[in-house]
Amino acid sequence: MTSRVRTALENRWTGGGKPETGFVWPGQTGTGYIHDETLQRAHLKTVQATKMCHFVLHSIRHTFLTRLGESGCDVWTLARIAGHGSIKVSSRYVHPSEDAVQVAMSRLGGHKTGHIAAGPQLPAAAAHAQMAP
Repeated sequence: MTSRVRTALENRWTGGGKPETGFVWPGQTGTGYIHDETLQRAHLKTVQATKMCHFVLHSIRHTFLTRLGESGCDVWTLARIAGHGSIKVSSRYVHPSEDAVQVAMSRLGGHKTGHIAAGPQLPAAAAHAQMAP
């Protein structure tokens, strides 16, 4: 959770009073929470009223997890944050861009593997080679 989200939730918790049901935004339903359909209808009304471009609300989750992955978060932590039981499920949510892939690959550019290609040898290796029968 980012500090900005935490602040918003803390303000909701303290400013609006502690919800009795345990839900941050309780719904006026028998279950005590807002149903998906209610949220989707409210989303569509807001998009239409503000003349925003339509977008699928669930896309925010994909965007968040993609950005989290691109920030360098390891796959196991990402899966835990997302509430997924395996990294295989998380892989459906993370969509790295070509730029992100190139940046990740460039991080290995300066890596020294310890392998010596044919060519000049270090002084110790050259001396050892001369002493060999």
